Parts: sequence; structure tokens; C-alpha cells
Amino acid sequence: MTIRRPGWILVLPATLAVALFLGIPVLDTFSTTVTDSTGLFSNYEKFFDSRFRRAVLWRTTEIALITTIASLLIGFVTAYVVSRAPGRIKSILIIAAVFPLLTGVVVRSFAWLVILGKNGILNDFLLAVGIVAEPLSMLYTEGAVIVAMVYLFVPLMILTIVGVLEGIPEDLLQASASLGATPVATFWQVVFPLAMPGLIVGAVLVFTGSFTSYATPQLLGGEQQMMMGTFLHQRAMVTFDWTGASTIAVIMTVVTILIVLAMGRLARRLNPAAV
Repeated sequence: MTIRRPGWILVLPATLAVALFLGIPVLDTFSTTVTDSTGLFSNYEKFFDSRFRRAVLWRTTEIALITTIASLLIGFVTAYVVSRAPGRIKSILIIAAVFPLLTGVVVRSFAWLVILGKNGILNDFLLAVGIVAEPLSMLYTEGAVIVAMVYLFVPLMILTIVGVLEGIPEDLLQASASLGATPVATFWQVVFPLAMPGLIVGAVLVFTGSFTSYATPQLLGGEQQMMMGTFLHQRAMVTFDWTGASTIAVIMTVVTILIVLAMGRLARRLNPAAV
């Protein structure tokens, strides 16, 4: 005789683990920001009253969104090519995509210092071919941070999308072609809608990773291009302002949730059936 258990029993252990190790610490962090004697939300008012802090928040959101969009475009095209490659070639391409993930984030970010520095590889090349007369200042700019972020997260995007594209039956593509659809029409009406779940998952992973990144902005952005991750570290470990650091952490959490919800809503509008 088979004993049937309610579904909630199966998810109870995972729910308790999330509540214990994630929910309670987040609530505790939030509580420290609203127990200030000067007012319930005074720490948040102080944050948004500062032009510098608003600029840091906006810069972080902008860089994270640009990184996400660029990673989506590059990752989707690459994943499509990989998913349509023959078996042995596909394995080699997937290994090539995964290989950068075997190196630490700090090492990969530091490599861009060698590439983008005034005496770096890129400047040496531009000077050698006569494109520029003097070395360009490419480090400690938003562009340097975005390029390095895209390099870091594109492999993750590729792996996320490849699995979805490989799950699209070849019969659907052949049926679309047999009904007279052009390759472009097949892509937009068949491949793209079915790939939407993978695109959303990849976008969420890349956005949250780039929005909360610390090592890459610190190495390539410095103080000139400070982001929320480096700002939080500064408040906690340099000035020992734990309440200010908690406020930054809560704001980062809220912004991340809002952007993720907006991505999901946009995906439902683009293709309600696939999400």
C-alpha cells in the first residue's frame, strides 16, 4: 500500500533551510536599519538625500543592465551556434565556454588590468598600428568595468541558454520550414519563444551577479567608478558604519527583486505562453 504525503511535506525542509539561513539574516539586517532613534526610515532618507550615493546606485544599476543586455546578445548567438553544431564540435565548444569559469574572478578581472592598462596589450597594439599617438586611459572607467563584467558572465549565459535550445525538438524546426516559414520567421516564431525561459534565467543570474559584484569594480573601476558592492565594503570594513552598510545591503536587495520582477513581466508580455 502506497502512502501519499501532502506536497508541502516534501518542500518543508528546503523552506525551513531558506528561512533559517536566508530569510532570518535578511530580516535582521533590515531591522538594524529601522531602529535608529532619529526616525524609522531615517537611514534610507539619508542615503537618498546624498547626491553621491544616488549616483553610486544609478551607476551600479546602469552597468548591471548594460552587462545583462550585452551578455544576452552575445550569449544567445553563441549558444545557438553551439546547440546546432555537430556532436564532437559541440563538446569542444561547450568546453571552451566553460573553461573561463575554472579561473577565479579576481584572476580574470586582473587580466583586464594587463590588457587595458596604459602599458597594456591593447594600447601597445593601437600604438603599433598607428591608430593612436599616445596611450589611451581605459582603466577606471565604466567601459572597462562593463567589458570585464560581460567577459565574466557570458559563459554563464551560454550554459544557461544552450540547455534550453538543445531541448527544442528538431521536428518543430522542420515543420516550420515545411509550412513555408523562412529561417528568420522560424527563429522569431519558434526558437525565440521556446528559448524565453532560458533567457530569463540567464538574465536574472547575470544581473544579480553584476549588480552585487565587488572584485571587478574594485580592480577596474576603483574609487572613480564606485559601485554598490565596493561602497558597501567601504562602509563596513573601512569606516565601520555597520548601519550604513546594512542600509546599502537592503537597498541592493530591494532593487534586485524589483528588476527581476520587471524582467519577468517583460518576458510575459513578449511571449505569454512561454513563461
